[in-house]
Amino acid sequence: MELNRALVGVTGGAARLQTPALVIDLIRLKNNLETMGTHCQKVGVALRPHTKTHKCAAIAQLQIEAGARGICCAKLGEAEAMQAAGIQDILLTSPVVTPSGIDRLLNLNESDTDIFAVVDNPVNGTALNDAARKFSTPLKVLLDLDPGLHRTGIEPGPDALKLAQQLSESAYLDFTGLQMYAGNLMHVAPFNERREQSAAVMDTLADFRNELQKAGVACAITSGGGTGTFDIDPETGALDELQAGSYAFMDRQYNEIETRQGDHPAFFTSLFVQTTVVSANHDNLLTTDAGLKAFATDDKNPELHEGGPQDGRYFFFGDEHGGVRWRTTEVFAVGDWMRVITPHCDPTFNLYDVVHVIEGDTLVDIWPIDARGRSA
Repeated sequence: MELNRALVGVTGGAARLQTPALVIDLIRLKNNLETMGTHCQKVGVALRPHTKTHKCAAIAQLQIEAGARGICCAKLGEAEAMQAAGIQDILLTSPVVTPSGIDRLLNLNESDTDIFAVVDNPVNGTALNDAARKFSTPLKVLLDLDPGLHRTGIEPGPDALKLAQQLSESAYLDFTGLQMYAGNLMHVAPFNERREQSAAVMDTLADFRNELQKAGVACAITSGGGTGTFDIDPETGALDELQAGSYAFMDRQYNEIETRQGDHPAFFTSLFVQTTVVSANHDNLLTTDAGLKAFATDDKNPELHEGGPQDGRYFFFGDEHGGVRWRTTEVFAVGDWMRVITPHCDPTFNLYDVVHVIEGDTLVDIWPIDARGRSA
């Protein structure tokens, strides 16, 4: 049951949400989508936003309407949810290796959706090809290259070239190109340092693409990059499509890195957790209803955005509660609401079933987070 559905369209309804509630400022979201779409068009790269960030088909559709070529999904369950919602072009950025997972992938590939998978080892490539012979549609695959993170991907070099040749010669696979995503560089704080490190990754990608061409292996797509390098990676000319995701929402992690513009983030923060004051019995200290369970807690504390004291600091006060301390003479009462910037947007989305969409003081819609919990 959507607790706040009765407030949709009600003037002032945004301030009356039952909380904690995940909230999107629709005007800011659309501004971010337009900014990224315009940027990608200007620099000549396609945008393939990563829906691991939000897991929400309504947002994915907005991104496509704003010019995205298609979407990325991190997990097969996400891809299934997005395909069921009508998304027509999906790149699955993590390898699918189990027999049951491969069967699900190939059944998904039989739909009218363009499905792309990634491969980083020859055993998986053989397994995909062997399984695909039982289906009518060849599976499009990209070779996943390791940018130095050592999470997934094969190191660019002779073994990677050999694997690319294997994939291109596989009868039931359609070798399409390369993926190289340096997630470890997205939050390198100094802009020039991030630019230097990411440019080196992109140069490696370009060099390997050239090696493929010399070997007679066609490479139609190079895919990678992210929000932290959105205005860096296209400079090298190595990238055909950009996999940014967090740009639509932003969070403390991204807001605190240096950008080309200096300290000013390139995109607006559009995602918040709305919380309510549940206790205020002490001077300059209050308790809210949004604690550890309401936010991803892998990094910094949440940051007050609206409704709280100007110098307020948000902290975790337990599983169910947050706290705010401040020094000014401002006074807050039980029932007051505040909006808080998330430390890390992606895993925070995964904690909620729905996201509340607001324009000004009006709740305009409630969107399901379709792939919430679809981690397999």
